Amino acid sequence: MDTIIGVESTPLKIIDVGAGNVMHALKSQESSFHGFGEAYFSTVLKDHVKGWKNHRQMILNIIVPVGSIQFVLYDGRKESLTHKTILEIVLGPASYQRLTVPPGVWMAFKGLSDGTNMLLNIASIPHDPTEAENLPLQNDIIPYHGF
Repeated sequence: MDTIIGVESTPLKIIDVGAGNVMHALKSQESSFHGFGEAYFSTVLKDHVKGWKNHRQMILNIIVPVGSIQFVLYDGRKESLTHKTILEIVLGPASYQRLTVPPGVWMAFKGLSDGTNMLLNIASIPHDPTEAENLPLQNDIIPYHGF
């Protein structure tokens, strides 16, 4: 699997406490914690795709506690040693980890499971619609056609 500089995949713990599970997400002392702006959930239906989106300032910390979601990242940072690299990763309870995405990296994601596919983003700054840019799935910038 290719890597993109600044993108981290951190294994997380799921603790069975008998009546249900405790699913870790992010602790302030971890290296991928860069401040707290907001946390939100997003859902995506099976075989549907959301993206492409590129944040200029926000650092994303993505966890998928329900369902299964395929993420595709594209390094759009011209100064990066991994410029134009594509990274694909699937997150969900079976592969429970946190995906940290730095500014300048484009992201799109696809629901893989029947039922609910839900992600949690613990963002470093509050949402600001002027801080991000979007592209259609088919475009002349990102050379990915796997959706």
